[in-house]
Amino acid sequence: METLLVLSYAAICIFIFKVFRIPLNKWTVPTAVLGGIVLVGALVLFMNYNHPHTSLGGEYFVSTPIMPNVRGKVIEVPVTPNTPLQEGDILFKIDPTPFQAEVDRLEAQLAETRQNVLGQEASYKAAMATRIKAQAERDRTYQQYQRYATGYKRGAFTKADVDNREQFYRSAEAALEAAQADERRAKLAYESNINGENTAVAQIQAQLVNARFNLDSTVVRAPTKGFVTQVLLRPGMMAVPLPLRPVMTFINTDDEAIVGAFRQNSLLRLKPGYEADIIFRAIPGKTFKAEIMEVLPAIGEGQAQAQGTLIGTDMLMRQGRPLVRFKMIDDLSEYNLPLGANMEIAVYSDHAHHLAVMRKILIRMKSWQNFLYLDH
Repeated sequence: METLLVLSYAAICIFIFKVFRIPLNKWTVPTAVLGGIVLVGALVLFMNYNHPHTSLGGEYFVSTPIMPNVRGKVIEVPVTPNTPLQEGDILFKIDPTPFQAEVDRLEAQLAETRQNVLGQEASYKAAMATRIKAQAERDRTYQQYQRYATGYKRGAFTKADVDNREQFYRSAEAALEAAQADERRAKLAYESNINGENTAVAQIQAQLVNARFNLDSTVVRAPTKGFVTQVLLRPGMMAVPLPLRPVMTFINTDDEAIVGAFRQNSLLRLKPGYEADIIFRAIPGKTFKAEIMEVLPAIGEGQAQAQGTLIGTDMLMRQGRPLVRFKMIDDLSEYNLPLGANMEIAVYSDHAHHLAVMRKILIRMKSWQNFLYLDH
């Protein structure tokens, strides 16, 4: 950019010398050179500080590695690469046969378990009836024992008759205790539940939910709005749920952002709401309006994590740049730029307004420079 200023100043000097026919001597030439150094240098310094510029700009996007939740053979890949997708669109399918079989098995087991619960209910009611019968028998034998014990005192019954009725009563008491234990056992088996559901049934239902989830996972769908590119997955390949083996990459189009990395010297002239001009190497000769959304509150080069080594001076020597996020004002849809395109950004602060004109001229001159390159 300084080169453009020098060349512009040189062109102005040549024009002045030619038009006004100023002679080239030891006074005029050094004066023009020294004046240019002072003038251009002062303008560059004030402009760079008050209206920052960076060539480290670009558009970033979030990509999602697609990994299946289940392991299986791929049977279909209906997705078309580089085609816009909506959330829920099918990316690929895995053979559902073993997962459908597991769902069918658990559904049958659930039906059987529900029948068993009905049987447990019948057993509980039968045990309750047995306990009621044993309790009635106990009460009857107890009354007989009391009657014989009273009659014995009056001489109506013998000691043997009283002992015999007492044994009948003790036997009925033991039978009642056994019936009560059977009733409690049947009640625990029937009434044990979680949130009103029998525990055995709830356990099978939980397994069935997991099996149905695995069955649904055989159809892998788009997580958000976006597209996939470079699809290499083919039917017959094995898809496995391993973190290091994604089968395709999904590009999220809802998370695009334009970011520029500026010198730390310019932080006081970078505030949300400031206008900016953006030029793309892919679109020479044009500038686009943008606006600062935020200055990210952290610089990546200064991050530290808990680990077994101490922080050294090497981290402090890193010269990181603050990142600034921008919002595009002009429409770029007609240019079909690929995500991740590089750009240069010029910001216009509220200070030194007269120098903003020079920055605008220079950023447009740099945009025209993008027509020139020597790759061949």
